Amino acid sequence: MADQTQNPQIFELNNGSMLVKITNLGCSITSLSVPDRNGNLADVVLGFDSVEPYLKGAAPYFGAIVGRVANRIKNGKFTLNGVEYTLPINKPPNSLHGGHKGFDKVIWEVAEYKKGENSSITFKYQSHDGEEGYPGDLSATATYTLTSSTTMRLDMEAVPKDKATPVSLAQHTYWNLAGHNSGNILDHSIQIWGSHVTPVDENTVPTGEIMPVKGTPFDFSSEKRVGASILEVGLGYDHNYVVDCGEEKSGLKRAAKLKDPSSSRVLNLWTNAPGMQFYTGNYVMELLVKEVLFMESIQVCVWRHKDSLMP
Repeated sequence: MADQTQNPQIFELNNGSMLVKITNLGCSITSLSVPDRNGNLADVVLGFDSVEPYLKGAAPYFGAIVGRVANRIKNGKFTLNGVEYTLPINKPPNSLHGGHKGFDKVIWEVAEYKKGENSSITFKYQSHDGEEGYPGDLSATATYTLTSSTTMRLDMEAVPKDKATPVSLAQHTYWNLAGHNSGNILDHSIQIWGSHVTPVDENTVPTGEIMPVKGTPFDFSSEKRVGASILEVGLGYDHNYVVDCGEEKSGLKRAAKLKDPSSSRVLNLWTNAPGMQFYTGNYVMELLVKEVLFMESIQVCVWRHKDSLMP
């Protein structure tokens, strides 16, 4: 849960075709509205209208930037340069998304805010040595930019100051391209430019294996319904794909394409990260949402990320 004494704000980016709302609490996207085939706007991300639910912990990572390290650290322990570090266990038996008070639960400073054409907002956060058990001071920056009528770019950077430290930032937005309250996303189609996944154990920690997806329920090398094979993978998808076969453009690799047949909205994801997490909301409480889609791009160390939404 975030610090209840904090006073977060919500900022808007609007270029006439796309409207994005972002709070400085966790750099979280609270709303993203884009037109369908008929020009009708709909909010296609999971979020709340006010900041109160985020402060109260009712929005588990909804739209947030998570860190220092996204995903799980086994048993909350790691060794770096011969020193063992112990982290808070917030998802037993592991440490998840930076611990009890990760980057999603802190107020980021608004460093720059531009409105109008190519509107953008830049957030900064200074993480201190020992915060949630991690070594060294760390400066994190995130910039959201509307670069065209239906393209949003996110650049993230994390720079250690005085000590080596693990870093793996992720943008944790849940998508439903049909819009809020439109049912599940099982009929969305998805294509992933990844020929391998990294299998996980019973606690959702990678085993170290890199497994080919061909001939398995994880094979989305060709466009396929999200729900086509979902019953074959237990609760649903929560797997890291190795982004290894997409075309490259301007230093970014094509990672995924998501389509909604009812609205004709399309999400194209491009990244310079080596992996992309495909998650179907398996652990989101039913009272909050049912069967929405979450896609995140992750990479150890400093990285940048771009995703674009095109109807």
